[in-house]
Amino acid sequence: MRVSVIGCGHLGIPHAAAMAELGHEVIGVDVDQAKVDRLNAGECPIYETGLPELLAAHTASGRLRFTTDIAEAAEFADLHFVGVGTPIDADGRSYDTGQVFGAVRQLAPHLKRPCTIIGKSTVTVGTTLKVTELAHRLAPAGNLVEVVWNPEFLREGHAVEDTLRPDRLIAGVTSAEGEKAIRAVYAGILDAGVPLFVCDPQTAELAKGAANTYLGLKISFINGVADMCDAAGADISKIVDILGIDPRIGAAGMRPGIGYGGGCLPKDVRAFTASARQLGADRAAALLLAAEQINEDRVDTAMALIARALGGRPVKGARVTVLGAAFKPGTNDVRESPALALAQALERSGAVVKVHDPQAVPTAMQRNPELDYSDDLTVALADADLTVLATEWPEYRQANPQDLVGHPTTPLLVDCRTTLDPDPWRAAGWTVHQLGRPGK
Repeated sequence: MRVSVIGCGHLGIPHAAAMAELGHEVIGVDVDQAKVDRLNAGECPIYETGLPELLAAHTASGRLRFTTDIAEAAEFADLHFVGVGTPIDADGRSYDTGQVFGAVRQLAPHLKRPCTIIGKSTVTVGTTLKVTELAHRLAPAGNLVEVVWNPEFLREGHAVEDTLRPDRLIAGVTSAEGEKAIRAVYAGILDAGVPLFVCDPQTAELAKGAANTYLGLKISFINGVADMCDAAGADISKIVDILGIDPRIGAAGMRPGIGYGGGCLPKDVRAFTASARQLGADRAAALLLAAEQINEDRVDTAMALIARALGGRPVKGARVTVLGAAFKPGTNDVRESPALALAQALERSGAVVKVHDPQAVPTAMQRNPELDYSDDLTVALADADLTVLATEWPEYRQANPQDLVGHPTTPLLVDCRTTLDPDPWRAAGWTVHQLGRPGK
C-alpha cells in the first residue's frame, strides 16, 4: 500500500520506518525542513533502539522518503496516519489536540479520491467524531474519506519492536470500509497472530488512556509500598517477587523508583483523570489523583534517601554524579524525566552536579543547559562524593563496580531505581543505599 505518516517525532518516525519494513511505500510529512533533510539522508534525529538502522535501510531502498509538502502526500497515499503531538493543554489536565486538527485541516482539502485517515495520537474522547466532521467538510472527496482511530501502545525504547510485533491492535471504526483499511495495512502483523480489537471510536480513545493510566497506577502503588518498606525496615524487592508471582498481579512494570516520566504516562494519567471528572466518575478521579501525587513526590523521596546516605553531611557542596538523563533506557527522550528532575533538585540544594547518560546528553543539554554533563562514565565518576543511579541503563546495571571506583575512599551509591544487585558493589568497596531496601 501507499501510506503517509503525518508528524515525524517519537511516534511518527518509528511508525514510518516500520510501515516500510512491512513492505509499504511510505512518505513521511513534517513541517521542519531541516529534520526532513536529515531523515531523507537516513539520519535519525531521535534515538530509539534499532531505529537508526531501520531508517537508513529503507531510505536507501526507496521505500521511505520524507517531505514538507502535505499536498504531495495526499496525492501519493491512499491511507494517511496522523501521528502528531498532543501535549498537555494549558489547563494542565487535558490534551491539546490543536496539532491533530491542524494536520487534518491541511490534509483534507487535497483529498480528491476515497482514502482513509488513521489517527495514532492519544486524544480526548470524542475527537474522532470531530475529526470526521472536519474531514468530510473540507475534503473534495467528502464522505468517501474514512476516519479510524488506531491508538499506539509503544514503549519508548522499544518503539520499533512494539510497532512490528505489538501485543494488540485497536481500531475504532464507524464503517466496514474503515475496518478493511486497517486489516489491509496491518496484514503482515495480523497474519502473525496479533489480535485486532474492532470497536467504536470512543472505546478506542478511552482504551489508550486506560492502559497508560493503569501502568501509572501500578508504578505509584509499588512506590507507595516502597515508602512503607523504608519505614518498616522491610525489603521491597522481596515484596515485588511475592506479589509478582500472582498471575492476577504480575511483576512486569512494578519496579520501585523515582517515578514515571516521558511524553506519555504523565500526560495520559492527567488527561484520564480529567476525563473521569468530566464523566462524573468522581471516585475514579480521586484514585487517579492519588497516583499522580505519589509520582510527583518521588523526587523528594529520593532526596531524603540521598540525605540519609550522606550521613549528616550537607548536600550543599557535595559533588554528585547522576547516572542517567533519559526518562527510561533505550531512548534519548528527556521529557518529564525523573532523572533530570532529581539532578535539578540536587543543584537547587547546592550540590555540584554532573550528569552522564549513554544516549541522552545532547537532548538533556538542550532542556537543562544549566547542568554539567559528561559523555565519559569514568570521568563523570572520578571526583564524585556521591553517585546516584537515576535511569536503569544496561550500561550501569552490567558495569563492573570495581572499575568504577573513583576518588572517594568509600564511594557512595544511591540506587534510586532499585535495579542493581548491591552485593557486587559492596564487595568492591561501595556503600549502597536503595529505595525500599534495608542496608546490609
